[in-house]
Amino acid sequence: MKNVILTGASSGIGKATAQALAEQGYKVFALSRRATTGSTTAIGKGSLVGVAADVTSDESVQSAMDYIKGQCNSIDILINCAGNGIAGAIEDTSIDEAKWQMETNFYGTLRMINAILPIMREQKGGRIINVGSVAGIFSVPFQAFYSVSKFGIEALSEALRIECKPFNIKVTIIEPGDTKTDFTAARVYTAATAKSTPYKQQFSNAIYSMAVSEQKGKAPSTCTKAILKAIKAKNPPVRIVVGFEYKLLCFLKRLLPDRLVNNVLGGMYVNAKIKDTSKWSFDKDVLKK
Repeated sequence: MKNVILTGASSGIGKATAQALAEQGYKVFALSRRATTGSTTAIGKGSLVGVAADVTSDESVQSAMDYIKGQCNSIDILINCAGNGIAGAIEDTSIDEAKWQMETNFYGTLRMINAILPIMREQKGGRIINVGSVAGIFSVPFQAFYSVSKFGIEALSEALRIECKPFNIKVTIIEPGDTKTDFTAARVYTAATAKSTPYKQQFSNAIYSMAVSEQKGKAPSTCTKAILKAIKAKNPPVRIVVGFEYKLLCFLKRLLPDRLVNNVLGGMYVNAKIKDTSKWSFDKDVLKK
């Protein structure tokens, strides 16, 4: 039975992946802030073991790792799924808000990687799978800092793959597009967004478009299949884009002029039209309004 550490296991892609891996016979240490450490559920041929962990805290990550190391002799796979999102114009985003975004998505991933690398080096092998986003390839307006965090995952993963090759540690980036999860309702807005801002209409258009696309997006299981592919491949690819349409977009970005790509993104988001603005607001019940 292979041992897996998976962050962000309480919802969305992380939850779906943890359950799928357990069903296939893996022992999954499912990390999340809501978990109860040691709670174990048998699923299929494998099991889910809850581990309370906050990836924004060095102490919390170390405590989680101490528990896990006491439960098994090896760690075969690390999957970094934990993430969140903040929305707002760049001018309307404070330095503290930008740091908040990076703390989970980028530094949280880095904390987990640094905690696991000594173990994988000693055992001479392992897999690290980082869940990025197509927003790490196309910078999304009014979610610039979410994109920054995912661009960071791209750079981190590419360099890590080269550095860890001598130790037989293989690294893959998973790049989902719009996925139907609780991420939409959990999106955080910058404080300045609720006030008078010259970006109000553009921001409204962009976030409305994102919310609709996300809730019409693919199920988390689609991303889970890509993660399983990376786990089982003898020589996993550097990156896996999830969904044909996003693979096509990423391919076209290599061919088309940057100015054209930028204009297309503007058309998708900033120039999107809200049919009834009276029913739109920036709260967590946005899709119910």
